[in-house]
Amino acid sequence: MGRFLVRRLLQAIPVLLGATFLIFCLVFALPGDPIQMLAGDKRADPNISALLREQYHLNQPLYQQYLHYMGGLLTGDFGETYTGRSVADIMGERFPVTLRLSLIAFAIEAVVGVLAGAASALGRGKFLDNIVLISTLVLVSVPVFVLGSILQLVLGVKWGVLPISYDEEKPLSLLLPGIVLAAASMAYVTRLTRTSLMETLRADYVRTATAKGLRRGRVIGRHAMRNALIPIVTFLGADLGTLMGGAIITERLFNIPGVGGQLAQSVYLREQPVVVGIVTCLILVYIAANLIVDLLYAVLDPRIRYA
Repeated sequence: MGRFLVRRLLQAIPVLLGATFLIFCLVFALPGDPIQMLAGDKRADPNISALLREQYHLNQPLYQQYLHYMGGLLTGDFGETYTGRSVADIMGERFPVTLRLSLIAFAIEAVVGVLAGAASALGRGKFLDNIVLISTLVLVSVPVFVLGSILQLVLGVKWGVLPISYDEEKPLSLLLPGIVLAAASMAYVTRLTRTSLMETLRADYVRTATAKGLRRGRVIGRHAMRNALIPIVTFLGADLGTLMGGAIITERLFNIPGVGGQLAQSVYLREQPVVVGIVTCLILVYIAANLIVDLLYAVLDPRIRYA
C-alpha cells in the first residue's frame, strides 16, 4: 500500500505540471491587454504600463513567465493580481465558501442518488421505478439557471422555506444552491446506482447467497450493494472536483462569493496568477479524490489489493 501511494503521488507531478502549463498557455493566448484593462476605457499611461509589465514579467516570453510562476508556487507564493492583491488571500476568501457549497451538494448527490437508485432497482418496473426514471430525466434536461430560478420562486418567494440568496449569517442559505448544484449529478448517480445494482442482483454469487437462505436485506446490503457501489464511488470521486469548478452559474444565481465567479472574472481580466492558482487547487482536489477512490476500491472489493 505504501509503494502504491508513493507511485500515485509521483504520477500526480507531471499531471499537475502539464495542466498548469496548459492553463497558463490558454490565458496567455486570450486576446486583450491585461494592463490596458486596468485603465478601463481610458488609455493607459505608457510609462506606468511599462513598469507594470516589468513588475509582473509580462514583457518576458511565455516559458520564462511560467518558470517564474512555478518557482514562486514551489515556495507557496501564488503571486499577485495586477492590482497588487495577494492571490493566496483571494483563494482564502473564496475557497471555503465554494468548499461548503460543494460538500453540501456532494452529500445530497451521494445520499439521495444512491437511495433513490437502490429503491428504483429493487422495484424495477413498478410505480416508484417509473417516477424515479422520469424525475431523473427531468433533472438532466432542465438547465441549471432554470431549475435554480424555479426553486427560488417556489421555495424562497412563495413558500418562504429557504433563503433565495447567500447570507453568511444564515447556515441554511447554502442548502438551496446545494440542491441546484447537485441536481444533475444526483440524477446520474441515481441511474448509475439503478443499473449497477440490477446487474449485480443477477450475479451468480447473489443467487447462491439467496439459495443458502440468507435474509434478503443481508443479501442486498452486504453482497449486492457493496459490489454495486464500485462504479458509483468512481463517479462520485471525479464529480467532487467538478462540483467545485463548475459552480459558476449557481454562484452567480445565488450571489455566492465563491471560486466560480472569481475564476470567470479572472479569465476576463486575463489575470494569469489567479486563474492558474485556482486551477492548481482544483487539480489537487481531483488528485486527492481519485486517490481516495482507489483506496476505497480495496474496502469495497476484498479481491483488489495494491502492491
